[in-house]
Amino acid sequence: MTLLNPAAVIGHNHPVDPIDSALSHIQDLYDEALNFADGEPIADEAMHDTVTALRDAIHEAGKAADALRVEAKKPLDEQIAAIQDRFNPFIQPKKGKVDQAKASLGELLAAWRKAEADKKAAIAAAAREEAERAAKAAQDAMRASAGNLAAREEAEALLTEAKQAEKQAKRDDKAATVGLGLRTVWRCTMVDEAASLDWAYGRAPEQFKAMVQGMAEGVVRAGMRSVPGFKVWEEKVV
Repeated sequence: MTLLNPAAVIGHNHPVDPIDSALSHIQDLYDEALNFADGEPIADEAMHDTVTALRDAIHEAGKAADALRVEAKKPLDEQIAAIQDRFNPFIQPKKGKVDQAKASLGELLAAWRKAEADKKAAIAAAAREEAERAAKAAQDAMRASAGNLAAREEAEALLTEAKQAEKQAKRDDKAATVGLGLRTVWRCTMVDEAASLDWAYGRAPEQFKAMVQGMAEGVVRAGMRSVPGFKVWEEKVV
């Protein structure tokens, strides 16, 4: 079998673009591969040698094309790298001046806002306690004023005060939770490894098994030949 030459030139004044030539060469080899990879097995050693040569040729053609790809995009890579180098010191996520400054200033703001929130929370808690005390006093006075007009008037006055205290407590509670630029976030820390692994497997068993499979394949590639829960075997591939 004669393999096509990727460096072929058509005409004297119009040399073929090396990229076009390389890609065309791969296409020709691919078309040739279609003649052999048609579902029929290799019949003899001569055919084996031909297929081997074809496979090697298309492999080398792929390497040559990839080298041309790298060379073709090199100017763009250099331009992109220059742009990134110019902007990264300022806007690179987490490392640039913008994020570093925001993080430091955010820590200052968060500390102050938390202190203010704690103060307002303490005021709100005191207001709630006062409202509860006033409400209880008014209720006790109302129960004790049965048949006593003057006492009933005093109890009504206490009830009005209790309602005002309740309104103030609600205002203080609202002031303690809004307007400070703080937001509530929920976080978690693993404290029971067995329970957490059971939960993860139950929630997404296929994803969990894929992760474990990947871990096993990694250690087998690194040389481990016995992995608990796995069958490890040797296989010959081209």
